Amino acid sequence: MSTSSVLYDHPGPRAKVRNAVLSVIFGVALLGLVYWIYTKFDQANQLEAWLWKPFAEPKTWTQFILPGLWATLKAAGVGMMLSLAFGIIFAVGRLSEHWWISVPAGAVVEFFRAVPLLLMIFFVFYGLPFLIQGPVPAFWAVVIGLTLYNGSVLAEAFRAGIRAVPGGQSEAAYAIGMRKSQVMGIVLIPQAARAMLPIIVSQLVVLLKDTALGYIVAYPELLARGVNDLSANYGNIIAAAIVMAVIYIIINSLLTAFAGWLDRRSARRAFRIPKQAGPVVMDSTAGTAGA
Repeated sequence: MSTSSVLYDHPGPRAKVRNAVLSVIFGVALLGLVYWIYTKFDQANQLEAWLWKPFAEPKTWTQFILPGLWATLKAAGVGMMLSLAFGIIFAVGRLSEHWWISVPAGAVVEFFRAVPLLLMIFFVFYGLPFLIQGPVPAFWAVVIGLTLYNGSVLAEAFRAGIRAVPGGQSEAAYAIGMRKSQVMGIVLIPQAARAMLPIIVSQLVVLLKDTALGYIVAYPELLARGVNDLSANYGNIIAAAIVMAVIYIIINSLLTAFAGWLDRRSARRAFRIPKQAGPVVMDSTAGTAGA
């Protein structure tokens, strides 16, 4: 039985008709909403050709959009790697049998999950310099804030995934002599990461979009450069926002497609049957008493 048949009941004839009717109704409603938005923008003269003309000029991309895109991808890439590491470390810490590890790890995760990301970035940039007696670059203020918040969310995702792995997996690993660190690193975490891949990808997409909060510390990311700075020069804030939204959609779609490819590749490797070196020869004298 396939996974889709387990998670989804195939509709009958009446359900198919009902779904088709609802699809048509919602499709017409969506088209009506799009047309209403178009008319409102057209009445406000936000669809004039001169507002979109700057996007056909190379300097718009080289001076505003591409530098902002690079800053966004750089902060998001570093934040993703650190968030994944943070999540794995604190997930394992929360699952520790020693209370002096699990309790502080749980307190850290719950604290940074509760603090708003915008406030966290603000504190790192403006408050941390008083503690370290030195300035914090805007890039690291954004990355640290993204790491602490998204890493805490991923820690809970990893912890749930590790707990979801059947107990027989760890019991079998302990039975063949593995240590707890080996059980976690070789048996539990890889399975948990694959099981929680949709949640992990969705959180990484959120992380990518959250880089836009870097405006609070004047970090020149895509939204700041492509909307604020660009519209300040050309007066086309709606057009700039639409173009930036399309860029964000493309990036997030590529990230989701990459995660899907990675999931399919890991599934093929997991179910690949290894080739045997040769036939197994049974010793006819095995199990018999020696003469």
